[in-house]
Amino acid sequence: MRGKQTVRDMVLSMAAIGVVVAGVYTLVPHDDSADPVKPVDYRVELITARRAAPYPVAAPVGLPETWKATSVTYDRQDGNSWHLGFLDPEREYVAVEQSNGPAEKFVHKVSQQATKTSRTVRVGGETWQRWEGPKYDALVREEKGATTVITGTAPQKRLAEMAAALKAEKS
Repeated sequence: MRGKQTVRDMVLSMAAIGVVVAGVYTLVPHDDSADPVKPVDYRVELITARRAAPYPVAAPVGLPETWKATSVTYDRQDGNSWHLGFLDPEREYVAVEQSNGPAEKFVHKVSQQATKTSRTVRVGGETWQRWEGPKYDALVREEKGATTVITGTAPQKRLAEMAAALKAEKS
């Protein structure tokens, strides 16, 4: 008799917990149609990076509001690396990456193992080297003591759009 009461009590307790959980779920407002990507404001990090980096730090100017900044970091310990990630209007990923560390190693890392091609593209009067990879493609430019990489899942057209919007400054 005692063993049956224990199993019965456990089943009743689980049922009571299930009712409470279902009630809380129904009462707590939630919007499944809301965009799960939360845009970030990168202005403070950009100012900090421009003061700390030994090279002019690049960020886009004049991109439409349909481009959403999603991540930003500056790491002195990792070759003074600057990262600014975006989702483009088609929700493809585009990142601006900069470092004054060893160029080839840096490009392979941030472009998810893309490889250099013999092709270049002119954007805003600058020549960018095209890299292609299994996951990300990239546009790469080395100058002024730093390597700048525009990389992501977006097509080359969007990478070029980001490259054209870049403005590099040193504070």
